[in-house]
Amino acid sequence: MPAIPPARPRVLYVTDLSYPARGRRYCDEDIDLTSRLREDFDMALCHPLDAAALMDGFDAVVVRNSGPVLGYQKEYDAFRERALRTGTRVYNQLSGRADMAGKQYLLDLSAAGFPVIPTVDRVEDLDCLPRTDRYVVKPKLGADSIGLEIVPADRLPALADGSVLVQPCVDFSYEVSFYFVDHDFQYALHAPDTERRWQLEPYELAPGDLEFAQRFIDWNSVEHGIQRVDACRTPDGRLLLVELEDLNPYLSLDALDDTRRDAFVAALKASLHRFVRASPSRGE
Repeated sequence: MPAIPPARPRVLYVTDLSYPARGRRYCDEDIDLTSRLREDFDMALCHPLDAAALMDGFDAVVVRNSGPVLGYQKEYDAFRERALRTGTRVYNQLSGRADMAGKQYLLDLSAAGFPVIPTVDRVEDLDCLPRTDRYVVKPKLGADSIGLEIVPADRLPALADGSVLVQPCVDFSYEVSFYFVDHDFQYALHAPDTERRWQLEPYELAPGDLEFAQRFIDWNSVEHGIQRVDACRTPDGRLLLVELEDLNPYLSLDALDDTRRDAFVAALKASLHRFVRASPSRGE
C-alpha cells in the first residue's frame, strides 16, 4: 500500500488586494509572494474583514499587505482578541511592541536614549526637542502618513495634547529600510531621492548599519514574523529610526534582483515551517 504523503500546512494569507497604496502595488507583491509560498503550503487569500471568520480552518494566519487597520479598527481588535483567546498562530506574532501597538514606542525609545528622531507628545516636553523652523505632528494611532502635518513652532502648544507625536522636521540625506525575517537580516533598500520615498534601490550596508537595525529588532518581542526598520541618514552620517514596522510591512520585493528575492522567499518559507510546527501559545 503506497505511503500517504504528509499533509501540507494550511495557511490563510490576509491581504487587501485593492488597497490604493501611494507609490506601491500591494496586489502585485502579494500575488507573486503567495504563488511562491504555494510551493510549500496550501494557501488561501482573504480580505482582513474576513479573517476572524475563516481562520479556524488553518494552521497559521499570515497578515501581509492588509492596509492600515484604522479603516477597520473594530474588526481588527475582534480578530486579535479571538486569535489570542483561541491560541491561533498569527504571523507576525501579535506580541509586537512597535507599530502593531501604535506609535507610543517612539516616545519610549526616545526617552530611553535609542537613536530615534527625538519625539514628545506634551506641551511641557517641547523644550526637549531641538529647535527648528518646522515640526512633524502625527497621530499616535496613525499609519501610512494619515493625519501627518508639518507645522511651525507656534502651532505646537495647541496640538501637543498627548494624542499626537511631535518631532523636529529632520534634514536627511536619504531614507533606508532594513528587512528581517524573525531576527535574521535579509536585505536593505534605500531611496536616493528624498522626494520619492518608494523609488527604492538595493543598499549595501555601511559599517555600523546592521548593528543599528538589529538593536531595534532585538528590542521588539516578535520571534516569528517579518519586520522592517525604517531610518534616515542625517547630514552628519548618523542613522535615526523613523519607524519600526512589525504589523504588515510592505517588502518592495520588486526592487530586488532574482537572487536576493529567492533568498528572502526561502527564509520566509523556513520561518513559516518552524512557526506551524511550534506549539501554539498566547500571542502566536
